[in-house]
Amino acid sequence: MTDERPARERILDAAETLFAESGFDATPTSRIADRAGVPKGLVHYYFARKPDLLEALVERLPDERVDPAAVVVPGDVTESLHRLVARLDASLGSSALLSHLLWREADTHPAVLDALHTRFDLLVDQIRDVIAAALPRCDADVDSAAHLLASAVSYRHSVARHVGDGAAAIRRELTFLATALER
Repeated sequence: MTDERPARERILDAAETLFAESGFDATPTSRIADRAGVPKGLVHYYFARKPDLLEALVERLPDERVDPAAVVVPGDVTESLHRLVARLDASLGSSALLSHLLWREADTHPAVLDALHTRFDLLVDQIRDVIAAALPRCDADVDSAAHLLASAVSYRHSVARHVGDGAAAIRRELTFLATALER
């Protein structure tokens, strides 16, 4: 049975799987080529350097932008944030392995770290927008609340998903933040 997908996609799929299994440094491009069913030279044709594979994997993460109008319940920041987090969970959950792999490699690959920081900033902006739409005259520190919730969501998707019930924890954290914002 022949894999009809484009070679570049097969290479990225193989790299994602092998990096997750063995780590970036322990995975030679020859193994990636073997797994993808392509000649090693084709890996280097698409990705001149091995770190270019990581950068391409960052681009494969789903776009987690959520339109605030789709989740905001005017006057109810708790429900609005719950809806936002549920949408983000659906998006981020579809790439859990890739997301975890990239967070693990961010310490040694600056381009990956930069891309993940950009994604985190987008998450903070989305949370801030939802809070502002749900509570337009909120006098609380919305920026700090947005950063705290973004940190909790990011942590859960990179680490906490491996232990216990992360959904219950995020629900408690989200409710705590929303209650503080409403006061």
